[in-house]
Amino acid sequence: MPLLDALREKLNAALLPLSSSDLTRRDALLPAVAGKAHAVIGMRRSGKTCLLKQLLAAKRGSGAPERAIYLGFDDDRLAGIDASQLDALLEEYFLRHPEFRHKGRAAWFLDEIQLVDGWDRFVRRVLDTEALDIVVSGSSARMLSREIHSSLRGRALPTVITPFSFREALRHRGEEPTERVDRLPPATRSDVEKRLREYLVAGGFPEAQGVGKRPMDRATRLSLLQGYVDTVLFRDVIERHAVSQVAALRWIIRHALRNPCGSFSAHRMHTDLRSQGYNIAKDTVHALLDHLIDAFVIAAVPVATESERRRNTNPRKLYPADPGLIDAFDTSGRPNTGHALETAVFNELSRRGAAVSYVKTSEGFEVDFLAHYPDGRQELLQVCAGAADAATWQRETRALDAARDDHPRAERTIVVLDTITARSLSHPKTRVLPAHQWLLTKS
Repeated sequence: MPLLDALREKLNAALLPLSSSDLTRRDALLPAVAGKAHAVIGMRRSGKTCLLKQLLAAKRGSGAPERAIYLGFDDDRLAGIDASQLDALLEEYFLRHPEFRHKGRAAWFLDEIQLVDGWDRFVRRVLDTEALDIVVSGSSARMLSREIHSSLRGRALPTVITPFSFREALRHRGEEPTERVDRLPPATRSDVEKRLREYLVAGGFPEAQGVGKRPMDRATRLSLLQGYVDTVLFRDVIERHAVSQVAALRWIIRHALRNPCGSFSAHRMHTDLRSQGYNIAKDTVHALLDHLIDAFVIAAVPVATESERRRNTNPRKLYPADPGLIDAFDTSGRPNTGHALETAVFNELSRRGAAVSYVKTSEGFEVDFLAHYPDGRQELLQVCAGAADAATWQRETRALDAARDDHPRAERTIVVLDTITARSLSHPKTRVLPAHQWLLTKS
């Protein structure tokens, strides 16, 4: 089939009414800023295509269906497509629907757009010349955060899509609470807390949720999640950046995922790699870590300080993209509930738009998170799955008290695993919340 005919066929399909969809609604919102494209980015398999289709349905629900179309370019018939064919497709669209040209705004949702050579030039031109809203997404390293900024030169607003939050995972199962979370009936609360423990093991990748309310078996889930990470390594890091130190890269990601929430020092990791026989420079260690962060498989949290020098010289803490990756790469055989809960809290802070750091006090105590929210609020958070232990509780509260002098405006919160523990503990001027309540309370 000639390329232009294949494109016309894609356009014909895109203009058809939407079929009923059972896709789980995501909580992500695209910021409303005129004259900007939207780039939906994030780790592979986290649900970017699903979000585009939901946005399409919402757009069609508020106007003429033909005003919003979805075009996916991961199609063997479109191999070799470039921006000139996109331009021909745009003209075909406006030929059929001239009422949308400069009258009202149409919307195009372009998935896997990185497969089109010159797509960024096409998007920039359309933004300048047409009354068209554009949302793009893709699963290639060319659609990572740095590439979006360089390709669209400030013309795009990135929206990061993560695996399901705990609320979205409950929604996926048809179990999202409708009551206020702090007023759940005991039976409902028990069910939610059970689901949280399952979420901390299985994580939130959509495909890892199983079918309906039947969870995926552990062996299949681990293989699936390990495959995701392998794909990221080879497609988004090794191919994109022509990495030659493949074995060292795999060692770094395994080390990060097997030591979640841990401190990362490039000097120490460089020393460990050299002791393992890897001939690698310290600058390369830094670069490989940055590539993994750019690919969204891990995130790095700096120490809280106004000193750039101190921020750069202190270790960062590394967090997986999803709690499920902890179980997928664990070799200890021990429960990782505490690290999984801390990871879930960090990822939720990121979803809420908080700037996150950790606190190291002058006495050497550590607070897990200092969150600066978009509305100006600050919050010191300790995440403590084992808070029922007296020594652990004393250590966590002592660190919060020590951080109070440097961060007097910050609210103080301790997130514990369950309601029974939360009700048995208290600390002056500090909220003690069960994890399900903190995760499900919209800030």
